[in-house]
Amino acid sequence: MSEDDPGRSGPERSESERSESERSDTRDPEPERPDGGRTVIDEADGTDAADEPSVDPGDGDRTEPASAGATERDGETAEAGKVDDGDTADGSAGGADAGGSAAVTVRSSRLRSTNHWVGFATLVFGSAGLGALVRSRALMLAAVVGVGYLAYANTTEAPEPDLAVERRLSADDPEPGDTVEVTVVVENVGEAALPDLRVVEQVPEALAVTAGPARAATALRPGARMTFSYTVLARRGAYRFEGLTVIARNASGSRERELDAETEPAAITCLAPVDATEAVPLRGLTSPYTGRVSTDSSGEGTEFASLREYQHGDALSRIDWNTFARDGTLTTMEFREERMATVVVVLDLREAAYLQAGDDGPHAVDRGIDAARRVFNSLLGTGDRVGIAAFAAETVWLSPGAGPTHRARARELLSTHPALSPTPPDGRVYVRLQLRRLAQRLDDDAQVVFVSPMPDDTSAVIARSLQVRGHAVTVLSPDPTMRDTPGRRLAAVERSNRLNDLRGNDVRVVDWDGDERLAEALERAGRRWSG
Repeated sequence: MSEDDPGRSGPERSESERSESERSDTRDPEPERPDGGRTVIDEADGTDAADEPSVDPGDGDRTEPASAGATERDGETAEAGKVDDGDTADGSAGGADAGGSAAVTVRSSRLRSTNHWVGFATLVFGSAGLGALVRSRALMLAAVVGVGYLAYANTTEAPEPDLAVERRLSADDPEPGDTVEVTVVVENVGEAALPDLRVVEQVPEALAVTAGPARAATALRPGARMTFSYTVLARRGAYRFEGLTVIARNASGSRERELDAETEPAAITCLAPVDATEAVPLRGLTSPYTGRVSTDSSGEGTEFASLREYQHGDALSRIDWNTFARDGTLTTMEFREERMATVVVVLDLREAAYLQAGDDGPHAVDRGIDAARRVFNSLLGTGDRVGIAAFAAETVWLSPGAGPTHRARARELLSTHPALSPTPPDGRVYVRLQLRRLAQRLDDDAQVVFVSPMPDDTSAVIARSLQVRGHAVTVLSPDPTMRDTPGRRLAAVERSNRLNDLRGNDVRVVDWDGDERLAEALERAGRRWSG
């Protein structure tokens, strides 16, 4: 067998080769890492996780990347953030693609000085001046050292972070009142270390954070990640999580760069439940559809209207046999016809309607949208044709209709339409223009349920204008007023006067107090109308 044959036996190996093998099997002691951590050996493939891309805080040099699968963990935490060098949030190894991270897009950037060293600079130059004045070598030496620190603080610029973000939601279609946990994983995919990184989540304005701060701060080496979580309370609407505010400072903290970053969006849609309440009592109409509303014409309805002389061809079931038994006269009973009502629920979504009684609880628009949903479902359930409209910055219109498909459309509109946002609108509402458009869309015999807290005279004008155009108007008004101060008592009196004026103009009014259920308010108003 030749000397180069790798299959030769152990005794045939030379003494020099055995020495070389022994030297190769002898490993140097594991060096201590500069950050105080320890090197982790991946038992799956034997690779050294410390070879992963990292930055030595001492000299800023970047080591060469290791093979795939090598991981490293230093366990650093800052505020709510958890630093994870190379691992995903659930502990599985993988890069940005494996964890679902996506690079952020910088929408705007601003570089500024933090002025953190201003006080120290004042002290340094004060010491130098005083040392020169009193000829003190100690003060002059201290000033020289201070100037050195100031020079260090201003020699570096704030870094430009290159980040990838993954955002996970515990639920994407919660019910109103449910909590949704949001987990954000931020990875430094750039070449430079970020000695001071602060990340603030741009939570949708209408959602309240109930647990955990929606922010984190830490230092990130290239390839390192930090994770933070927080919980929001779901409310009606559709919301997108798609932005972060990022602040990166240099090592001395003298300069910082603030970024408005756009991320891969994550969304939740919270639809209101399908429930109903006591239906608003409707007035008599003449409509070509069969339904529950009594009309002034006689026919084959269910409510008795009058008796008339029997005519040939009248149905035997309509003959009044009691009269025939009494005096032998044939008479026919007439019943009041019932027709399907056409109702449009109109919401007041102007900025003036966003009123709230106290610091807690829903505002008047939220209560009004909830009432509109319940009334809509009740009227639809009793066989009426129902539509939706609004005085809002954006067009809101759902033509009157019936059936389960129409119910689903209304639920989607009332839950996710941008004009029905829990926050006040930015645009202006042109009431006169929208009033004319609404009048053109309404059928001649359509009734209107106007949902408004009646915050000003404009809301009263809307109700009266619809009434004089021949539409029977019912005002459903959630009361947002309080009476704990003279100013609030005055506002409550003014609102009460508006409602009384509407009653005087033959407009039905449901004054819904915040402490009672909607069904109770409808029942109380119905007793007044029938009294």
